[in-house]
Parts: sequence; structure tokens; C-alpha cells
Amino acid sequence: MDRKTINVTINGEQYIRNVEVYMTLAEFLREEIGLTGTKIGCNEGECGGCTVIFNGRPVNSCIVLVNEIDGGDVLTIEGMSQDELHPIQEAFLEVGAVQCGFCTPGMVMSAKAILDQNHHPSEAYIRKNMEGNICRCTGYVRIMKGIILAAERMYGKAE
Repeated sequence: MDRKTINVTINGEQYIRNVEVYMTLAEFLREEIGLTGTKIGCNEGECGGCTVIFNGRPVNSCIVLVNEIDGGDVLTIEGMSQDELHPIQEAFLEVGAVQCGFCTPGMVMSAKAILDQNHHPSEAYIRKNMEGNICRCTGYVRIMKGIILAAERMYGKAE
């Protein structure tokens, strides 16, 4: 069993752990740190349920090995807000973008990555950047509305 000591910041908190190098980031978050908001759906990087933001970019944590995050910064759904819901979470709830909830953490994290990059995304831009997230319940219309509503609340209406 190959092990390595890693130093990573997760949701603003530093973690130094000796871990098995073949453990995935999703497993590390859930089993080592106890952050279970990141879901493991397909375990192949196809469904997006495990999406987290790593060094400013959305990644499928089920296919990122923990030794690849050494020295990095990870934001999970738990780190989105402390006392109140994040505007993206509020918008998703308001428009009914949350159905069974399994895909929701990954959807919210992908939406955050989109809005961090583009404060006034078009529907085409959102569709392109959400294509790695699968939802079996909503049909994506409400998710799209939630992202647009969150963008308007966070950055104002597009001119």
C-alpha cells in the first residue's frame, strides 16, 4: 500500500494527512474528513454528482486521486456557506431546481464555477458548462432558471 503525506486546504481549513495515494478525492472527503455532501454516483466521472471546485475549477472528485490535490485548495458544498444559504442554493430552492437532491451538490458546485467565470452567462454557456452533470428528475429547465436567478442576485441583471 503506497502512502503519502498531503497538505491541502478544504473549505478554508488546512488538512495534513497521510493517505493511500490511490484513494480518490471523493473518498478522502467522505471517509477521511467526514464531508458527505459530495455524492458518489457513477464513480467514473460521468454524472457530476461528486463535483467540487479544486484550485478554482470544477472537477469530478471521484476520478481525481488524493495525491493530486497536495498543496491545493478544495471547495465542497459544505464550504459554500456558513450561516445562511449561498445565493445559488437559495435560487435553486426558489425555482424548484431541487428534486430528489442527489445531484444537487454537484449541480450547485458546477453553477458556482460557472458564475465565478462568467457573471452573466447565456443559456448556451450554462448548458455547455453543465453538460457533465446529470439530473434524472428535473429536466434541467429549473436548474437553468436557478443559475440565471442566482447570477442576477449576485451580479445584477445583464445589460
